[in-house]
Amino acid sequence: MKRNKLFIAILSLTLFLPVVLAIHAQAADLKFGHVGAPGSLFTVSVEEFAKRVNAEVDGFKVVAFGSSQLGKDRELLRKLKLGTVDFCLPSTVMSSVVDEFGLFEMPYLVKNRLHMRAIRDRLFWSKLAPAVEKQGYQIIAVWENGFRNITNNAKPINVPADLQGIKLRTPKGAWRVKMFKSYGANPTPMALSEVFVALQTGVIDGQENPMAQIYSQKFQEVQKYLSITGHVYTPAYVTVSKKHWAKLPPDVRGKIESIAQGMQEFVYMKAAQLDDDLLKKVEGAVAINEADKNAFIRASSAIYEEFGSKVSGGAELVKAAQALGSMY
Repeated sequence: MKRNKLFIAILSLTLFLPVVLAIHAQAADLKFGHVGAPGSLFTVSVEEFAKRVNAEVDGFKVVAFGSSQLGKDRELLRKLKLGTVDFCLPSTVMSSVVDEFGLFEMPYLVKNRLHMRAIRDRLFWSKLAPAVEKQGYQIIAVWENGFRNITNNAKPINVPADLQGIKLRTPKGAWRVKMFKSYGANPTPMALSEVFVALQTGVIDGQENPMAQIYSQKFQEVQKYLSITGHVYTPAYVTVSKKHWAKLPPDVRGKIESIAQGMQEFVYMKAAQLDDDLLKKVEGAVAINEADKNAFIRASSAIYEEFGSKVSGGAELVKAAQALGSMY
């Protein structure tokens, strides 16, 4: 009888142990959701990050879910707090979460990636990152969405007046909407995953995005004109839930943060490469023109004034960011 009981106990353990191990392995998966399509800078960046973490951090595996598979930006931010997503990569939407992030909605604020590095290192971590934590989030690295350009089906955009009446998709950020209204456009906030069909069916006339998003979303297939405006540079933020992130072992958090921040130069390099390569790829598919950036800059003073007056400390943030650009 005792032998039978022992045999049954051993058999039960033998059958149960793989289940326990499988559950443990599943629990160690860290989900990274983002809105980027295959071939986008977001996808390239997240997949490289996952590759590095999975090679260097024992017991945890980053699994990437692009193309809004786990939700659009706002939904991903909600899922971070619920703990059903571990990382996401928001960009413009952060200006709707924390007012100070509207800094990166100011047109022609960031001159180039060297300037962005300076803003990141000397302004972002001390002034902007702490504001996010008050909302329950934590940013562990600053990556890139990119310099944004305009595509549309009406005409080339050379100066702000050319945008008059054009139905232009924008992300769901209040300052981007305000900016394009001031230029005379009819901005229409819309999730990135909905834009292709809206362009294809004529619900909207155009959109604005970095080249990596334009090409990976195949907007060149449903647009006639690409105007190189470079009107806004948008960072992307590797974001976690402050509460759920704290539950990971400190050494694991440290390793992952180090990898995420070590990715920053890779992201900038890849972004610059994509800007050049993808512009060549869309030649012939769309008519390309260089916009008069000085005309746009002259038309942008009102949005700066409003940001400075409505956002606490906004004027000081703008002044500090612009001062960092004086050497570039």
